Amino acid sequence: MEAESCNKNVLDARKSSIVVTQGCNGPKGGICCDSNSISGSVSQRACVYCGARVVLNPITDAYHIVHGPIGCSSYTWDIRGSLTSGEDIYRNSFSTDLQETDIIFGGIKKLEAAVDELMEKEEKVKLIFIYATCIVGVIGDDVDALCRMKSEQYGIPVIPVKSPGFSGNKSTGYRMACDAIMKVILPFKGKKKRKAINILGDFNLAGEMWIIKNYFKEMGIDVISGFTGDSSYEQMIKAPEASLNIVQCAGSSTYLANRMEEEFGIPFLKVSFFGIEDTTASLIRVAEALKDEEARKKAVAFCSKKEAELNSFLAKYRKHLEGKKAAIYVGGGFKAISLIRQFKAMGIETVVVGTQTGKKEDYEIIESLVEPETVILDDANPAELETFMREKGADILVGGVKERPLAYKLGIAFCDHNHERKIPLAGFEGVYNFTMEINKSINSSVWEFVS
Repeated sequence: MEAESCNKNVLDARKSSIVVTQGCNGPKGGICCDSNSISGSVSQRACVYCGARVVLNPITDAYHIVHGPIGCSSYTWDIRGSLTSGEDIYRNSFSTDLQETDIIFGGIKKLEAAVDELMEKEEKVKLIFIYATCIVGVIGDDVDALCRMKSEQYGIPVIPVKSPGFSGNKSTGYRMACDAIMKVILPFKGKKKRKAINILGDFNLAGEMWIIKNYFKEMGIDVISGFTGDSSYEQMIKAPEASLNIVQCAGSSTYLANRMEEEFGIPFLKVSFFGIEDTTASLIRVAEALKDEEARKKAVAFCSKKEAELNSFLAKYRKHLEGKKAAIYVGGGFKAISLIRQFKAMGIETVVVGTQTGKKEDYEIIESLVEPETVILDDANPAELETFMREKGADILVGGVKERPLAYKLGIAFCDHNHERKIPLAGFEGVYNFTMEINKSINSSVWEFVS
């Protein structure tokens, strides 16, 4: 794809990442995805460093040192909605604040001083992540060697996270973060297994990890560790005891699940807790995967009760939402799939759907769920989103912080379904919140005053 792009202009190269009407515009019969962004297309995707920080930042007692210019460290907890039940060290961000002279003469001494100062001033430091940003990739500081040296000196894990933005896309950052997590937990290989699970790819946005853990408590299933929402160093190192991993955000954590299966022999299951259908199916599948008939019966009874409670609620809102049109642009394919199903349950048709990091198999499921006229696009840019939302007459856009201004400038309703939100949208509780938010936004009287 990249070599092919060299001989095309930006517009021609983008055609293979967009599906319009029946069939696919991809050169080999499938949408072009899981590749680097095209230079010049000003993609909505985030960078490698952002991808790594998304995964690692919610570890509540970890210290995060950003080795780079001060601007990179502005990506901190406050632009995310990850909540904690214990430590709140993750709400701080530390930076080496590299200047021009550091770039000329190297910044490794500054990084060493930062680690030493942290160890001197902070108490009970258990875990440090050091992010190598773009400029460090250019000047070539040996961050790996410094981390090895400081790990030996202080007797704690000091883990390098190689995340210069230019070295790939957001998915590359996910892999770098997963590699860093593996460095933390690998020394604890060989622990005795027990009937319990780890939850991967849930970042406890607005407390969603707590909602899902409560469901498993109802079923009698223990959750050992979450990666990485509301997690701690002590919880992470117990993760090898699990007999099953479940993966909520497949885009960020399937790689970690594969690594844990290779190293610890823990199989994994991809799940989704967005919407009634996916939540119910996921809870029952987890019980079945554990071969726990008692837990399966409890899951069926629990989900039936919740669904019955939600039916009358959804019927009330459906009459206000039926016939509306939605555009979806989110990070991973699994979330997009769940959202299409949720909109269908409300009587809303999805007319545009795209992701930042969706895989070919995700897009195949998406194509099977939507109408033939729906526009499907990978790694979109603002101009494409604007064009297709206008063309298809979308009434609401579901996306993240980068998409919000685009929707409002077009006079279209918006729902934040990304890391910044403060209201939980997962599980049965999430169905209430999501439905009410969509209704409030899409039926707001403010749109009557937008021409």
